[in-house]
Amino acid sequence: MNKIKKDSKDYIGYEYKEITASGERASFYLDCYQSFGWMPDERMENGKSKFVLKRERKIMNKAELTRLQRHFEACMDEITALEHSRTTNATITALIVGLMGTAFMAGSVFAVIHIPPLVVLSVILALPGFLGWILPWFIYKKMVSRRSKLVTELVERKYDEIYEICEQGNQLLN
Repeated sequence: MNKIKKDSKDYIGYEYKEITASGERASFYLDCYQSFGWMPDERMENGKSKFVLKRERKIMNKAELTRLQRHFEACMDEITALEHSRTTNATITALIVGLMGTAFMAGSVFAVIHIPPLVVLSVILALPGFLGWILPWFIYKKMVSRRSKLVTELVERKYDEIYEICEQGNQLLN
């Protein structure tokens, strides 16, 4: 049997990290984490959205790299929150208008089934009821469009910040 003798100098200890990234961001995450010393672990089977990364435990400038990595992760969380905010207020507003329309329509129905029927009141209540059912779609589209313009600018700024962070991390590795 051939025994391979290794010096203690040859041993490299690694630390591991598992990240979850959606399909469109997976490559971006991998590229950015490499700026902090992380490399994909080829021995681990990577799923579509989960990746196992490794880096040397005794990497130089580890504290600063970890700080930059946390800053990067915070920026990515902010981007996710910003993108989610595109539709949040629009959805809430559209639902409220739709529910108000439903309440007016219910009032219209109760007015028409009242004995004696209150037809004039029924028509008066039905008009805002129909508007409350029609307008939410237009309100939603308008609010999402308006918010998207603002969010796009903010997301671009965050990506610029991330590129600077990754550049700093890359300089620490070299």
